[in-house]
Amino acid sequence: MEILGVAVELLAMFAGFGLLIGVLFGFFGMGGSFLVTPALLVMGYDANVAVGSGLAFVFGTSVIATLKHRDLGQVDYKLGVLMIAGTTGGIEVGKIGLEYLQHIGLADSVVSVAYVGLLGSIGAFVTYTAMKGGGGGISHDVDETDDDADDIPAIAQKIQSYHIPPMISVRGGFTVSLWMVLAVAFATGLLSGFLGVGGGFIRMPALFYLVGVPVPVAVGTDLFEIVFSGGIGSFLYAQSGAVDLSIVVPLLAGSALGARIGAGATSLVNEDDIKVYFGVMLLLGALAVAVRQVGGYLGIEFFDVVSLVIILGAALLVSGAVILSSIRELRNESASSEPTTAD
Repeated sequence: MEILGVAVELLAMFAGFGLLIGVLFGFFGMGGSFLVTPALLVMGYDANVAVGSGLAFVFGTSVIATLKHRDLGQVDYKLGVLMIAGTTGGIEVGKIGLEYLQHIGLADSVVSVAYVGLLGSIGAFVTYTAMKGGGGGISHDVDETDDDADDIPAIAQKIQSYHIPPMISVRGGFTVSLWMVLAVAFATGLLSGFLGVGGGFIRMPALFYLVGVPVPVAVGTDLFEIVFSGGIGSFLYAQSGAVDLSIVVPLLAGSALGARIGAGATSLVNEDDIKVYFGVMLLLGALAVAVRQVGGYLGIEFFDVVSLVIILGAALLVSGAVILSSIRELRNESASSEPTTAD
């Protein structure tokens, strides 16, 4: 059976895949192109269609997730606009560096090693600090009151200590130099442009560990930025006919629910748990990318399938853990709010 020339089974698979990715996207502010594009490539779609459809999906899902984070008060629009400005400049410089490496024939090897190293190091750092219990446990109740200094990562405290005018206020009740924010944004954009990725896995930890933004706000603000980058990218690819609506529509149908579940979970799950899940996702992602690169080097196409299985398995494992943690927290809140009956 087919709908608009597409098998129902394939549409159902895309919808389920969209639900899975939507949970991760709403919860972490990353994961769209990280998962969709490799999956489409392994399924046999052309590279431009895989990238264009992935970007269109990222754009739609980020809009849905951002609206949910906005409802929860977890989007700092001023910080987001500043990060967009700084990131844009960094991407341009990173692209120049990448083009130079392509010119001398070292782009593939350098980018592959850098990508695996960055994913692995960020994942290991985030997981280690969360498991250790340090690096911040800022409350989910995001307001304009000052957070305890002990709740803010040491690097962020150092950056906040540089009082270089103009100073701007950030969600969480503290101020930071505009130039420090732009510097962090430029650095994340530089890495993003150099590696050719959306940069969600770079920006979210950067907002928390370098600027000191509470984790839920870091996720929401990162998603706000992705709305713009994903929108521009999908528009450019759509102009060349590289966006396949038979892929994007069922993916978005699933992610419409998943993104709201993931975004809502950030206000329920303990922040250290968020960081552990994020770190594990990056570590498994680094393993998947490494397997794919080894397969490409050895000319073994089966390694691409193994890489995809690792990524999908990680996504299923982490999204399942997020949902289970949210259900557990809801049960705990329900049990604590029940009035105790007198004997």
